[in-house]
Amino acid sequence: MIEKMQIRDEVLGIPYGTRDFLPAEAREKRAIESLLAEGFARWGYDEIVTPAFEFLDTLTLGNGRRIEPCMFKFFDRQNRTLALRHEMTTPIARVAASRMKGAEMPLKLFYLSPVYRYEQAQTGRQCEFYQAGVEFMGSDSEAADAEILALAIDSMKRAGLKNFQVCLGEVEFIHGLMQELQLGEKAQDEIRSALEAHDLVGLRALSEREGLSSSARESLLVVPLLHGGEEVLAKARGMTKNRQALRAIDELETIYQLLSSYGVAEYVQFDLGVIRDFDYYTGMVFEAYTPGLGFPLCGGGRYDRLLSDFGSACPATGFALGIERVMLALEREHLKRPSSQKDVYISYAAQKRDEAIRLAGERREAGDIVELAPSEETREEAARRQTAKGYRELVYLA
Repeated sequence: MIEKMQIRDEVLGIPYGTRDFLPAEAREKRAIESLLAEGFARWGYDEIVTPAFEFLDTLTLGNGRRIEPCMFKFFDRQNRTLALRHEMTTPIARVAASRMKGAEMPLKLFYLSPVYRYEQAQTGRQCEFYQAGVEFMGSDSEAADAEILALAIDSMKRAGLKNFQVCLGEVEFIHGLMQELQLGEKAQDEIRSALEAHDLVGLRALSEREGLSSSARESLLVVPLLHGGEEVLAKARGMTKNRQALRAIDELETIYQLLSSYGVAEYVQFDLGVIRDFDYYTGMVFEAYTPGLGFPLCGGGRYDRLLSDFGSACPATGFALGIERVMLALEREHLKRPSSQKDVYISYAAQKRDEAIRLAGERREAGDIVELAPSEETREEAARRQTAKGYRELVYLA
């Protein structure tokens, strides 16, 4: 008996880090995705769909093997190692560098896809999660970066969010600063990891271990605190003479000016401690936050070298937005949550079934969402079902 109960529990359970979307949640998710897809299309982006799993070597190209422990891996019948995609940029880069190599540039693509990453599951963080995002390939200009940021802001607003902040940084500023401090490659990797984790204690310990001068140590420790308005860039400019770092600041200034032209600069603050968690970023990076969530809703940046790893040099920039995180933010801020409208419930008394079927067909042809009662029922039963199922209108044929 105990064994049967254990088997039943396993059959009725779901794997760690996954979730079910019940009908109301699924409608909300689909409504948000539809709003985002419509927005992406209006900005001139075309949808792309890639396989849920690919060769492991494909998905780890450009990221080294750092992300591999977080991936779901398995073997095909030829004993080749496959993995579920852990993000969408790498698969799209593969397609762009192969099947779309001769396409007119710039190439603007969007996706709505589940991705898979093994991590500690908690509210807003699952092993299977859904993303919407875009990739802008074929331009190395600040204008492309500004468009990506403006579209990310437009997408969050379109989904119903009101109170959010975009934190904008530049990985080349960090690289230039560490180059100026003459840090070795291993030390640079460790410092980047500490910055990514916002680990100020670890950052101080690393700076002391490397024997940096007090002024150099102060410069490094102040990086995570470079957060705010345009005054942050002026402060950062005074910290370094490295050309790479100064060029990064110039690029941020240009992007910000363009965001003012888009009318969205109010949503953006500079945060030079933002470096993101993938190795392929080469320039502008950003994350978007909303009160009540301890993790970003949205993030992205420039990745000019990733397509080169697939044999097709091409600058690119993009972002990804977490669908479940948007849903959670809307719930926590008590904001109106998008949902597909359910129009009419059609019910009928005895001898009226055929007429009800014809009417349901007519209303569906007219564009309404219609549910037809499975059998005759009283008006009271029909009214109860209409309310329980959330239809705005009841048509009862007596």
